[in-house]
Amino acid sequence: MSKFSFTQAEKDNLIPKLKQYMSAEFELDLGGFEAEFLLDFIAKEFGSSFYNKGLQDAQAVVLERMEVINEEIYALEK
Repeated sequence: MSKFSFTQAEKDNLIPKLKQYMSAEFELDLGGFEAEFLLDFIAKEFGSSFYNKGLQDAQAVVLERMEVINEEIYALEK
């Protein structure tokens, strides 16, 4: 897997949410610079776990669909 990172547009969307969360939950007011560093840390340390979970979920969906296709093919066999 390549290095996980956010685009600047994604960061611009996520940073205010992170700042709001930290303020509401921990009464900690982060500046934009600090919030961006925290977001980069989260992406670096946890990004691959989220990515792998997404792959596992996608694989489960594909396997379910393949099962249905196999059942349909079996039903068509004479």
